[in-house]
Amino acid sequence: MPELPEVETVRRGLEALVVGSTIIGSTLGSFPGIIGDLDHGHFSALTNGSLITGVDRRAKYLFIETNGPAILQVHLRMTGRLLVTTTDADPIRFQYLAIHLDGNRDLRYGDQRKFGRVTLIDRDGFTALSDRLGPEPLSRLMTARGLQLALARRTGKIKSALLDQAVVAGLGNIYVDEVLFRCRIHPERVPSTLTIEECTLLVREIRRVLKSAIAFQGTTFSTFENPYGESGTNASQLRVYGKGGRDVPCVRCGTMIERIVVGGRGTSFCPTCQRLP
Repeated sequence: MPELPEVETVRRGLEALVVGSTIIGSTLGSFPGIIGDLDHGHFSALTNGSLITGVDRRAKYLFIETNGPAILQVHLRMTGRLLVTTTDADPIRFQYLAIHLDGNRDLRYGDQRKFGRVTLIDRDGFTALSDRLGPEPLSRLMTARGLQLALARRTGKIKSALLDQAVVAGLGNIYVDEVLFRCRIHPERVPSTLTIEECTLLVREIRRVLKSAIAFQGTTFSTFENPYGESGTNASQLRVYGKGGRDVPCVRCGTMIERIVVGGRGTSFCPTCQRLP
């Protein structure tokens, strides 16, 4: 699933490509559910003629802002892709929506698994969604003390807590594994036992890992692409994610990376560097 670095990569690409463009129409493909519960006529009425004024991100959500009555809310889920093409280009793979822009260009959405959505919300809807999410990890709103307070109320395991979007916005399976490895924290550690020093380290490494992944245009294993149709190259920077149970040694100590399941999610860690207290 695209996580914060992948969604931010898409946001930056769209910002450069579509801000200042006018929506002149749209074409819905064979899966009308891609626009949620709206019928296409209502979708068109709320978007046609609108000028795209900005592209924002909150956690793993994208928001294409316009001067019209609605904001386009995009959730890529597992296999969603947003590409900018010429209007006369062949459909992209698994294309279910094309938003036609002036200047003979399209913003096209493809999604192999059909889990993603391109829906419309208003300002109140955006505020309500944002209020349910935790702090953005790349903003000053995320602090070590705030993180410790959020974790103090959590039972279970630290990996599951960090995956909760109400605790930290935008983290997913890939980057939680990477962050915990860098902090030498076992993924099954009880969240409330983390010290302020450990939370300070967590905040620092979350930011470091996310910024690095953004610089490498995100992690592509199969379908993720930026709006130019390019894959991310961050997979080469991963130290533990996806390496458990594959006879891959730890880059620090040489112990073989192990794989367990935490909260239903496959989890890779080093049993030597990340010991339970």
